[in-house]
Amino acid sequence: MTQQNVVESNPKSGINLTIPVKVSVSKPPPAPGSCITISRKTLLEINGNKINSWVDSMRASSPTHHKSAPLSADLTSWMVQHPSALDMFEQIISASKGKQIVMFLDYDGTLSPIVEDPDQAFMSDAMRATVRMLARYFPTAIVSGRCRDKVYSFVRLAELYYAGSHGMDIKGPSKGSKYKKGGQAVLFQAASEFLPMIDEVYKALQDATKSIEGVRMENNKFCASVHFRSVDEKKWGELAQQVRSVLKEYPKLLLTQGRKVFEIRPTIKWDKGKALEFLLESLGYANCTDVFPVYIGDDRTDEDAFKVLRERDQGFGILVSKIPKDTHASYSLQEPSEVMVFLRRLVEWKKLTLRRQFRIRRQIEEIKASLRN
Repeated sequence: MTQQNVVESNPKSGINLTIPVKVSVSKPPPAPGSCITISRKTLLEINGNKINSWVDSMRASSPTHHKSAPLSADLTSWMVQHPSALDMFEQIISASKGKQIVMFLDYDGTLSPIVEDPDQAFMSDAMRATVRMLARYFPTAIVSGRCRDKVYSFVRLAELYYAGSHGMDIKGPSKGSKYKKGGQAVLFQAASEFLPMIDEVYKALQDATKSIEGVRMENNKFCASVHFRSVDEKKWGELAQQVRSVLKEYPKLLLTQGRKVFEIRPTIKWDKGKALEFLLESLGYANCTDVFPVYIGDDRTDEDAFKVLRERDQGFGILVSKIPKDTHASYSLQEPSEVMVFLRRLVEWKKLTLRRQFRIRRQIEEIKASLRN
């Protein structure tokens, strides 16, 4: 166990309250549907057929190769287990009756389409307007593998919570939200002591992969990403070798794999599921039974959050995917455009509910007034 700091800051007073918390540095056990984790021992053993196995894993995680990925069931039977959240909208609303809905949204592949250049993953104006309306009616957080500042530069909505670097860097709304705990912005950084090491490995990976055309590096502050979306598949083996050669020198860093990306992060027991729990606690819903968290994401790293919701038996996860995948999510949506439709329906339902409640209150007041007269 290592001790990390939670900083709760009040922007008006300028006072920062630092709270020590204990964070396990042990590697979390793998779970079905969770991200692929490659241990240091495996890295040291990778060569020949081992590299080929790693390349097969890279291919399986690639959206362009989804037909070759091993599937446990066909699409029809998978959809029975993970029906469309749009088709099941009324059932979802019924399950949330009398509870506070809290929204958690991944960014890439959920609010923005997956693109070849990760720096061009812009959110559409229509999606931004939808998320802005969503945050007006529900506490809303963006939970991403990217660094918090980068996600904010894409979303540009100050009223949201932002959890970057897979939840290792969390900040609350800077303005415009009625859900801020005690009017304070919440800031949590789970692995501050790893920052120099992440910078070092980022530069080392840049040097090691610069000869491979199409590789894009991204420093996400608390983790480093190696994107191979634009790398010729024939070069994947070489890329795996280069990444392995760098990471064998950093036993305190963990390698995980997402959609056409390697992500290098600290070996602390902190992920998007932990971030979800931290945010619920920050909002005052830690031990509440009347909260209904909804998490929407498309990546393996989102499975940690889906799993937490199943274990808590609260709310549900929605996987954004056009193909069957092993997942802890309860429902599915095919692409970001469907995510936007779902979020808009949620907003319209809330508006209608509030108008109905207002009319009922007004009728009650009119009846009381007539009785007094």
